[in-house]
Amino acid sequence: MKSKLSAVGRRMALLVSLLAATMASAQTELHPDSIRIDPRLLDMVVITATRTPKLIMDVPVVTRVITEHDMQTADATTIQDLLEVELPGIEFTYSMNQQVNLNMQGFGGNSVLFLVDGERLAGETLDNVDYSRLGLDGVGRIEIVKGAASSLYGSNAVGGVVNLISRTSTEPWTLNLGTRWGSFGDRRHTASLSFNAGRMNSLTNLQLTHADAIHLSDSSDMMNIYASRTVSAKERLIFRASDRLKLTARAGYFFRERESSSVAYDRYRDFAGGLKADYRFGDRSDLMVSYAFDQYDKSDYTLASHLDVRDYSNVQHTLRSLYNLAFSQVGTLTVGGDLMRDYLMTYQFDDGGSHTQYTADAFAQWDWEITSRMSLVAALRYDYYSEAAASHLAPKLNFMYKLPQVTLRAGYANGFRAPTLKEMYMRFDMASIFWIYGNPNLRPEVSDNLNLSAEWSKGQYSATVMGFYNHVQNRITTLWNQALGGMVYTNMAPVSIAGADLSLAARWDCGLGARLSYIYTHESLDEDGMRSSTTRPNTATLRLDYRRSWRWGESTLALNGRLLSAVTCDEYASLSDPSQVEERTYPGYTLWRLTLCHRFKRGITLTATIDNLFDYRPEYYYSNSPATPGRTFAAGLSIDIEKLVK
Repeated sequence: MKSKLSAVGRRMALLVSLLAATMASAQTELHPDSIRIDPRLLDMVVITATRTPKLIMDVPVVTRVITEHDMQTADATTIQDLLEVELPGIEFTYSMNQQVNLNMQGFGGNSVLFLVDGERLAGETLDNVDYSRLGLDGVGRIEIVKGAASSLYGSNAVGGVVNLISRTSTEPWTLNLGTRWGSFGDRRHTASLSFNAGRMNSLTNLQLTHADAIHLSDSSDMMNIYASRTVSAKERLIFRASDRLKLTARAGYFFRERESSSVAYDRYRDFAGGLKADYRFGDRSDLMVSYAFDQYDKSDYTLASHLDVRDYSNVQHTLRSLYNLAFSQVGTLTVGGDLMRDYLMTYQFDDGGSHTQYTADAFAQWDWEITSRMSLVAALRYDYYSEAAASHLAPKLNFMYKLPQVTLRAGYANGFRAPTLKEMYMRFDMASIFWIYGNPNLRPEVSDNLNLSAEWSKGQYSATVMGFYNHVQNRITTLWNQALGGMVYTNMAPVSIAGADLSLAARWDCGLGARLSYIYTHESLDEDGMRSSTTRPNTATLRLDYRRSWRWGESTLALNGRLLSAVTCDEYASLSDPSQVEERTYPGYTLWRLTLCHRFKRGITLTATIDNLFDYRPEYYYSNSPATPGRTFAAGLSIDIEKLVK
């Protein structure tokens, strides 16, 4: 392993020296983007951390923003791809039947809440939402808040929130057409149309993707990756009825098909829609009321008979309200509430049955600007879950103090996650090997999150360091039950997750930029038990980029790297005898991506990418190893039609 890493290091040193030599000989015309060090230093308005618009420099909660420029430069095809490039401490891997599994600093997919314009997603598989639904077309920015956010967003937010926020154009009309072709039949075609006509604003997005099957190995836990294709269509319509009232309607359709066998395919569909009204009473108060609908279905399509049998459906209806009242020179009071009907029918219930749960919550937040340097945000939320018969009161407190070049932040948040319908009522035969049983007596997960951070910036440089500690009680997992002869959902012993987060960034006048992010995570059980966590203790991301403006446009050359350490955990030695446990180590690895992007002034963008630059392949493909076939290539073309015809 050391020899492989040293070889990679030599290649990296050579590549960096060549890149530096190229930049030294260039005469650079600076573009406004080229002086940007980090989104935190911009006058950017964010909303996720406090649910009210605030400048990111004034938010007392550390918030990471991935901009549209970041997304274009990374040339990411999926949300998983983008987050792994941009954030350390996050890893997407394949679990059973090649379903995607998330680990973000010790928290799984059922503890990290993904939102689209603030709305939840229905449907899950092995505790994770369908991340392929989260296409990047039409996304203007992504806001990420780590740590417990239950006081603002309720269950499933004990580990953090990832909010994808749609782009809003002020141009009379825009039309973007894009295509990307890569190795192994990887194709993505997109179209995005927006227009402003009087008080009306519309945004329409279409996306088609396709990927061929990939052969990884002749002798591994995972030997092939299934072929797949997706179709996605989204529409958002905004009507400004008056200077005070804004109405927003949205609708979406998603379809995914996996060629999981030679006789049948897996199919996934989603239908989503919603209506929202924003009313501004004056300069000091406003009200938002919304309704959201989301239905996520799974079906098995048999090739011989052409039968498409639906065996899973999760339907959510959500009513939401939010009211803000600003007190001059004092602060802002935010109050709100949600009511949701959650229906689940699944093949994992007895006889494919169904269950319904109603949830209700109410929350209040006080955003207090004590002085020009000091601010405080305090919040309290109450949640109730009908089927789980669970209720909880979750507080949150964040404090920020600004020095001339340093911003200090400290926070405490209480997290809460109620058991899901699946965790309570599941009764599923796992391939005739063993059964998985739900547990209606599960207790809700409760966590306490503490964090302390310091952010420094001066001229071309910035740095952020943060320490965090999470204590999770009643974490829900599956354990072997000897009496039942199967796996049963149960509450485990308390878990502690602690660590440190470091980020360094710089941007020089020559056009060169660099960013290093590193996270150390330590997870431990408060009592003796299985070390079941696959959280890698050391992870880092490195980005080097060079931007140069030419007479005919702007070029960006970016090198992104991911470095992940090894991790040792306990696993069941055999599915036929889960009472036996063995120690397994997943080796560390590094992956690098080189991207060249050129934006012509007439609205044409060309992108070329080499992924897995040094052709890393695991010696053995485990569920927790990267499912990479080695070095791959891709090229993309994006055309802004409105700029081309001007």
